[in-house]
Amino acid sequence: MQPSEIYVSTDIESDGPIPGPNSMLSFGSVALDETGEVLGKFYATLDLLPEAAGDPDTMRWWAEPKQAQAWAAARLNPQPPKVAMEAYVKWVDALPGRPVFVAYPAGFDFTYVYWYMMRFVGRSPFSFSALDIKTFAMAVLGKTYRESVKKNMPKRWFPENLPHTHNALDDAREQGQLFINILRENKARPR
Repeated sequence: MQPSEIYVSTDIESDGPIPGPNSMLSFGSVALDETGEVLGKFYATLDLLPEAAGDPDTMRWWAEPKQAQAWAAARLNPQPPKVAMEAYVKWVDALPGRPVFVAYPAGFDFTYVYWYMMRFVGRSPFSFSALDIKTFAMAVLGKTYRESVKKNMPKRWFPENLPHTHNALDDAREQGQLFINILRENKARPR
């Protein structure tokens, strides 16, 4: 029997659009089984890459007063990226099933996490693939990709008690529950 899939909902905060020239500030992951049970959490803040610089547009966004609390959280007790990524890969490897990276948008968050894992650990426990929540919603809703934005998704999919705060762990938890709610609805549909 195949081990069950463990959905590792992940969110990152960065100082720019791409890893390498920009740094990942923090990231959080919440591991969920298909019922939505939380199997574990991981959160780390990272030292900036010495060769990187903050993107001016991104840094202006971080400088907005409404982002102050999230910025403070993303800079609290940073650790060397190698230390954080080694601990993360060890955490993912210890999960009781096959890990599936889940994000919204996966094209952004996975790019950073994968780049950091490959640079500082040399491997990815997710292989080189990720599940994008927006794309999954598109398939379930039967809409186009551009129509499948959060404002067009059913309110019942969104957890009421989990706000989107731009704290990576909070947002990983929130989007993980969004994913589980879409997954449940998809499984309940007649085939």
